[in-house]
Amino acid sequence: MAFRIYTKTGDQGETGLFGGQRLSKDDLRIEAYGTIDELNASVGSLADEVLSAEIKDILRLIQHDLFVIGSHLATMPGKNLSLPPLPEAQIQVMESLMDLWDETLPPLKNFILPGGHSTVSKAHLARCICRRAERRTISLSRREKISPQIVVYLNRLSDFFFMLGRKLALDLGVTEIIWEPRK
Repeated sequence: MAFRIYTKTGDQGETGLFGGQRLSKDDLRIEAYGTIDELNASVGSLADEVLSAEIKDILRLIQHDLFVIGSHLATMPGKNLSLPPLPEAQIQVMESLMDLWDETLPPLKNFILPGGHSTVSKAHLARCICRRAERRTISLSRREKISPQIVVYLNRLSDFFFMLGRKLALDLGVTEIIWEPRK
C-alpha cells in the first residue's frame, strides 16, 4: 500500500511529536513550530520572487535552518533523538550581510512602511512572521527548556528581513515609503 499523507490520527485535535508524545494541536509547542513552518513558507515565497541568485541561495539556506529549528521545537526536551545541529554559525553570516548592506543603504532617518514592491513587502511579511515565531518560542521557553540559540537566531533573522527589505528596495529602484504621522 502506498504512503498516504492523511493518517486520521489528528482527527481528535491532537498531533504527534518526534519521539511519539501526543499533544493538543493548540499546545504552545505546536504553535511555536507551526509558526516556524509558516515562516518557512513565507521565505519560500520571497525566494521565488527574488531576482538575485545570491540572495535566493541565502533564503534557501535560511529555509533549511528553519526546518532544523522546527525539528528541535517538535521534539520534547529530554528525548535523545539524533537531530541536526542548530545553525549557530548562520547568525554571524546574517550579521555580516546586514553590515555589508548597511554600508550601501541610505541612512535610516524615519520609520518605513512595508511596500513599494511585492518583493519588498514579502521581506517585511517574513519579518513579521519571524517576530511572532520568536514570541511563541520565548513563551514556550518559559514553560520548557529551549535552546537559547533558537531565540537568538530568530531575533537576528527578523533584523535580517528588515535589512533585506531595504536592500531589495534599493536594488529594485523602489523608493522606501516613509511613515509620517497624520496631522
